[in-house]
Amino acid sequence: MLGPAERHGGFELTIDSVSKLYGARRVLRDVAARAVAGQVLVIAGPNGSGKSTLVKVIARLIRPTDGRVLWKLDGRALPATDAKRVVGMVSPDLTLYDELSAIENLRFFAQVRGLSSGPELAYSLLDRFGLAGRGRDPVGAYSSGMKQRLKYAFALMHDPPLLLLDEPTANLDERGITLVHDAIAQARPSKCIVIATNEPEEVRLGDVIIRLGA
Repeated sequence: MLGPAERHGGFELTIDSVSKLYGARRVLRDVAARAVAGQVLVIAGPNGSGKSTLVKVIARLIRPTDGRVLWKLDGRALPATDAKRVVGMVSPDLTLYDELSAIENLRFFAQVRGLSSGPELAYSLLDRFGLAGRGRDPVGAYSSGMKQRLKYAFALMHDPPLLLLDEPTANLDERGITLVHDAIAQARPSKCIVIATNEPEEVRLGDVIIRLGA
């Protein structure tokens, strides 16, 4: 279990010669990169080039066919079983419960992660992402942009050292995009951030850039 003092400074992400096949179709081939806390790793490439697949491999949600992904904290390797505490993720594949309110969603995911934080944190995160006053509304009544903002509250509520953002500004209006870019800037000094995107402004954030499908 990660303690509060362990969450940031020495985090390292290594992608070591990762390949992924689905049957006979090769999605990723010998992808390699390294990023540490304070850096942004950008995954760019055309649609269908494997960006989302690589994000899932980095999250250790799926296994590569060849190669490996390593997480280290202060030089100590972390197992995939630490994923609930290591990873904060925003993805089109992340499912929210429409029949629950935003607060109920956040409380449920907090319980899944073993967090004991009170409702103050959830309300603070909702306010941060422009959802103040909507916390008790059912998520099924949210627009797609509001759901995307809620995903950021979910991703950041446990203060993870690794933040994975797949299509980070999908479905967002101008204000939502600004909120997300501000969140990335605030997280950058202490976290290792991975962004899968083709948006030029977001690609330019990369300290390390992986270009797929080239």
